[in-house]
This record gives sequence, structure tokens and C-alpha cells, in this order.
Amino acid sequence: MTHLADTPIIRVENAAKAYSGRLAIAPLSFTVAEGEKVAVLGPSGSGKTTLLHLTAGIIHPDSGTVELGGHATSELGAGEESASLVGAIHQQYDLVGHLSVVHNVLAGRLGRWGLLRSLWSLLSPQDLGLAEDALERVGLLERLYERTSRLSGGEQQRVAIARLLVQDPRVIVADEPVASLDPARARDLLILLSSVASDAGKTLVASLHSTELATEFFDRAIGLRDGLVVFDLPVMELDRGILDDLYHLEVAG
Repeated sequence: MTHLADTPIIRVENAAKAYSGRLAIAPLSFTVAEGEKVAVLGPSGSGKTTLLHLTAGIIHPDSGTVELGGHATSELGAGEESASLVGAIHQQYDLVGHLSVVHNVLAGRLGRWGLLRSLWSLLSPQDLGLAEDALERVGLLERLYERTSRLSGGEQQRVAIARLLVQDPRVIVADEPVASLDPARARDLLILLSSVASDAGKTLVASLHSTELATEFFDRAIGLRDGLVVFDLPVMELDRGILDDLYHLEVAG
């Protein structure tokens, strides 16, 4: 099912991806408007991570196209243009544990810095004010120079969000951002992530297991099963029947 957005920042057109001959994502199409918040739902193995990686340009489709801001992701390099378009949060946070929090946050600027400035920043952090502002926003300013590995999982996820703040992309792609957190901390983190996106008019696409969090924090939900789009709906239109069908749940009658 295709959702036609008025001003698409993301356009996926007949995109498909296979691994070792097994289809992970069947040809599918959808668009996402700038500033929209889209939750990707589905059971384990449904293709959520593959779809998010395609959307973020981390991998490229075997067929079809994925565009960000009107540019095919296969044509975007790893420099400033890509960094200004999309930033990703992964399940494992992609932080360097032995480095300080400030260095991990400033990694969000690497796509905009040259090699020499990036290396110099390891000795003397560059754009320090940006890092301080970002860490204050996520409530971790006092941990600026602490070794990142000493932080809890929830705190490390906040560092990853601070890194996105200094990167300042138009699109945020988050793969199961709260999978390792308890329900209370998961909700707090989504409050933060949602507000970060809303305050700056950024587009947010996130995969989730919790349908409750999807309906609370997102505008729209795309349901995946076996690499296929089962539904693409405003979250207010989701009901138990639709979700039971997505997860193949049988309700005793």
C-alpha cells in the first residue's frame, strides 16, 4: 500500500532487498513527508531493520530506488550532503566506549569536518558549545568528560540522541531505539526523541515492537510482515484486528 505524502523527504519506489537469495524486503513503495513521524511495526524477522537501513542509505536496494531529499541514496557519499540529510540510531548505539561522552557526541560532526579537523578534535574537542548544548538538552551535561562505557544503557542512548543533535540531519532513522530499555525508560526516551524531531521539524522513522508507543508518539504506522507492507495507516486507524493480523494472533471466540 502506498501512502502519498504532500512533500516527500523520503521516497521509496519498488525497492527490494535480498540476502543470500532470500528476499528480506519485497518490492514496496511509499513516501514520507518532511516533519512526519512514522513507526515501522512488525514481528521479528519481518524486515524492519532492512527497511530502515535502506531508508537511511546504509544499504542500497537490489532493485528500485530510495531517495532522500530528492537524491538517490546510492548516489550519496559519506560527506556533508549525506550527513545533513539523514542520521541513524542503531540498537547498539554505535558509541566508542573508551572515549569520553563529548567525543562520542562530536562524532556527529565528522561528516561536516575534514580529516585534519576530525583528528584535531580528538586532542581538543571542536565545536564544544554544540556538544554542551546537545548534552544539556538530553540531561547529561554533567557527564561531558566521563568515559562513555561507564554510562547506563539509557544514558548511552541519550548520548546517541545528542550526537544526532549536533549532526542536525533532516531525517532521523531509529532502529528499535528502546528495545533494551524497561517500559518507563522507553517512554521517557521516546518523549525526548519525539520532541527533538518536533521542535526542529525533522522527520522521524523508527521501528518499534510496542504498538502502544507507536500510537502515542507517531503520526503514522507501516506494518511489515515477511518483507511486505501489510498496512500503511494513520495511527488513529489502528485497531486490534489490524494488529492481530500483522502479528498472526488468533483471538479465541
